[in-house]
Amino acid sequence: MMDNILKVALAQIAPVWLNKQATLAKIEKTILDAAKEKAELLVFGEALLPGYPFWLALTDGAKWDLQVNKELHAHYVRNSVQLEAGELDAVCALAREHKIAIYLGLMERAKNRGGHSIYASLVYINQSGEIKSVHRKLQPTYDERLTWAPGDGNGLRVHALKQFTVGGLNCWENWMPLPRAALYGQGENLHVAVWPGSEHNTKDITRFIARESRSFVISVSALMRRTDFPKGTPHLEKLLETTPEVLANGGSCIAGPDGEWILPPVLNKEGIIFQELDFNRVYEERQNFDPVGHYSRPDVTQLTVNRERQSTVRFIDD
Repeated sequence: MMDNILKVALAQIAPVWLNKQATLAKIEKTILDAAKEKAELLVFGEALLPGYPFWLALTDGAKWDLQVNKELHAHYVRNSVQLEAGELDAVCALAREHKIAIYLGLMERAKNRGGHSIYASLVYINQSGEIKSVHRKLQPTYDERLTWAPGDGNGLRVHALKQFTVGGLNCWENWMPLPRAALYGQGENLHVAVWPGSEHNTKDITRFIARESRSFVISVSALMRRTDFPKGTPHLEKLLETTPEVLANGGSCIAGPDGEWILPPVLNKEGIIFQELDFNRVYEERQNFDPVGHYSRPDVTQLTVNRERQSTVRFIDD
């Protein structure tokens, strides 16, 4: 395939909710399926591994010292991923074997923050199977703050992929102008936005970012239905009392650098969606607007970004 053409795959799938090992198995199968179609970039939704904390909206999530929420939170943390322990080694091996780059949304139990708090992280694995960035969501949204910790700027990075430069953000931080600008300034021209699901999240912002940045934008959402809650989930009967039939209906989509749909939101369909992108479209649309090039004034306005990985303690040893 020509260097200016990139075949992307959008994995619109449901997790095996709050089950790390079973969801990893599903992710690994999805990688193999995408590889059969010669995909070069595969994107999964936000917090897919092991799933989004839907219980917060179903169980009076903000109530203080509620045992149901404490037990579900503990179960969530146990099923989150510790990268330092090699829990993505099999995924990285598949990326290397099939020469496929991957953006994977997961819950990270960060060892360098004590190992007890969890972060909604977007992990980029390159075609050599190397983890090149781990972006911890800067600001959890609304009730997410009851179970997720806020991240830092360390993962605000872009990556070369053929002629493209890819970067990504989690869910509503895609609405934050300055993190977007931090990626634009590094040459991003293929923006990846990951979501827990639903068209109401993706239908506006995907085209907006594409038109603002004159970049391709891929939004990937997960699915979650009442029937996707696995047996053995703590307090399952309690959850099902208030669970609607559909919690996340997908909405994965792609917009071109002109802000128009290449792929409108896909609803209520589980599977992999494939699309080829032509890098030349970026040059065409940057002719009249380039937000960090000819249509910028860094002598007047300029952004400073702190990409230091944050830690509570700093040791100075002899």
